[in-house]
Amino acid sequence: MLLRFTKMHGLGNDFMVIDLVTQHAQLSAKQIRQWGDRHTGVGFDQLLLVEPPSTPDADFRYRIFNADGSEVEQCGNGARCFARFVQDKRLTAKKTIHVETAGGPIILKVNRDKQITVDMGAPRFIPAEIPFEADAEACEYRLEVGGETLQVAAVSMGNPHCVTLVSDVRDGTLERLGALIEAHPRFPRKVNAGFMQVVDRQHARLRVYERGVGETQACGTGACAAAVAGIRLGLLDSPVQIDLPGGRLQIEWAGPGQPVLMTGPATRVYEGQIRV
Repeated sequence: MLLRFTKMHGLGNDFMVIDLVTQHAQLSAKQIRQWGDRHTGVGFDQLLLVEPPSTPDADFRYRIFNADGSEVEQCGNGARCFARFVQDKRLTAKKTIHVETAGGPIILKVNRDKQITVDMGAPRFIPAEIPFEADAEACEYRLEVGGETLQVAAVSMGNPHCVTLVSDVRDGTLERLGALIEAHPRFPRKVNAGFMQVVDRQHARLRVYERGVGETQACGTGACAAAVAGIRLGLLDSPVQIDLPGGRLQIEWAGPGQPVLMTGPATRVYEGQIRV
């Protein structure tokens, strides 16, 4: 059987997107790993599946798999590509799209300039909800990793994030500590490790070592988590421009209990078919 797919990216964070509303397939972790290989497959950071919703309040169900075959709860850059995909494929004509994910419901809005705004919901800080092992909630935590003691912020944007402040995102901290933080035992489901350089109160630079992937050109939930952490620490003011290796995202957050809004582009690269 041939399965149609679309290759897309959000600021260089790239995806294979499959419509399982009008097509039907059962995918295995082995297949996903094969397709994710950049030398022998399609190549991607994540595979995105568009499925019918399981609740009447949602328009679609959104599932995300890393290139290693593991399923994850959320992907912000993927969410923007999801919105463009369902419109391009005429699966919906709505400009505001309600989507269910394993990390909770999100709302996607297609703007007139074709930029996509994603309502990512409110960030979570309670350690057990991230999940992160700590005695009590705090804005920062001490984390022992690689023989160093770091001050980090832990945030859930529907998926777990650890944000470390650095003086320069090019200083080699990601290369030295990214994989160690990702697999740190205090994060029982592993974690996305972000390294943020504050430029001014509304501008920061960010690199992210993504759980199950490695460093990516952009991470939407990572940008949200970094902006939220910076605002909580009194270093940033909303709206925040976050520069990633692949480009810029705008993040807005009004404070505790309020949703995080992420705005950025979504780009279609090509259409293809693969044999299942």
